[in-house]
Amino acid sequence: MRKLIFLMFLGGCAFAGGLASVALSPRLTALVAAQTNGSVVLPAPGTDVLKVGDRFELVAKRVSPAVVSVEATKPGAQNANGQRSRAVDESGSGVLVKVNGRPGSYALTNNHVVSQARPEQITLHLADGRVLRPAQVWTDPESDIAVMRVDADNLPAAPLGDSDQVRVGQWVLAFGSPFGLNQTVTHGIISARERGQVSLGSTIRIKDFLQTDAAINPGSSGGPLVNLEGEVIGLNTAIASQSGASSGVAFAIPINLVKRVMGQLLENGSVARGYLGVQLAGSFEPADALKLGLNRVQGALVEAVYPDTPAAAAGLRQGDVLLQVDDLPIRTENHLINHVSALPPGQKIRLQVWRERRALQVEVTVGDWARGQARFRAQN
Repeated sequence: MRKLIFLMFLGGCAFAGGLASVALSPRLTALVAAQTNGSVVLPAPGTDVLKVGDRFELVAKRVSPAVVSVEATKPGAQNANGQRSRAVDESGSGVLVKVNGRPGSYALTNNHVVSQARPEQITLHLADGRVLRPAQVWTDPESDIAVMRVDADNLPAAPLGDSDQVRVGQWVLAFGSPFGLNQTVTHGIISARERGQVSLGSTIRIKDFLQTDAAINPGSSGGPLVNLEGEVIGLNTAIASQSGASSGVAFAIPINLVKRVMGQLLENGSVARGYLGVQLAGSFEPADALKLGLNRVQGALVEAVYPDTPAAAAGLRQGDVLLQVDDLPIRTENHLINHVSALPPGQKIRLQVWRERRALQVEVTVGDWARGQARFRAQN
């Protein structure tokens, strides 16, 4: 089968009608959207069934005012002579949110939409027709998340949900600006969770995507993926496609990861991440597990251990399989990367390691990823 081409944009999907009825969850059992001063209010619980189409409409009315289209002018690429090509225009989407304990409003989008663009080179188009520029921009290339502070009055905001509670099969709406068509809303379901085997840009290392069957088209990167409570549960980011058009396999960054990254960016200006200093195999096949004496495909296979790293100091070896961190069983190499990256540098952890057909315990002190990268660049 031909290798999938992974593109950096997201939109939505339309795949079913809206004629069936579904039972409402306790938080949104109301069936009718109440309008007060032009804003959508979710009525108090009272009825227990709602047509799917009506529910979609209610959520769209609630969230759409907070959805923005994003345009950024980026510097051109620099050649070997230090000359730059012409500036590049990038377009995408975003969503306005509030941050607990901080005044004002913030816009979330993907790093690849606004990377290298200065605040005065970024334009936000609101649903009410206003055009704004961000006052400040923070980016995290490793997770493909960008946060922009927006200094304006009376801005709408979309509520943030809990992506840890997202279920496979759950209905979702995707908002964005595919092909420049602002305020587009489409729908789909959550197809899978914790997808990490996705080949994206070289800077993106933290991959823990929600998969959806949303139809994806250019221009919707950074738009919100929303549950039927009207809560943002992800930022639309990428698709898998052989043609560059929608193929029903799309990926969104879970909003809990976005909240963690946003918190560190706003507090410190950057994201602190832990690391071990190992190169992990991109795949761990059943044949590999059986050869090593394991009866299931689980854990992360070490291909190499870098010198002068926490892994080297702890005695990890090529061919080790890292099965567990403290009390957490490791499912895949991407699961290990995400978990260790979220740990504070300096924390001591216990690794359960499979070596020479038996399990053993190894204690490791988590390193600082930024310092490790700086040392690596200095040596090369």
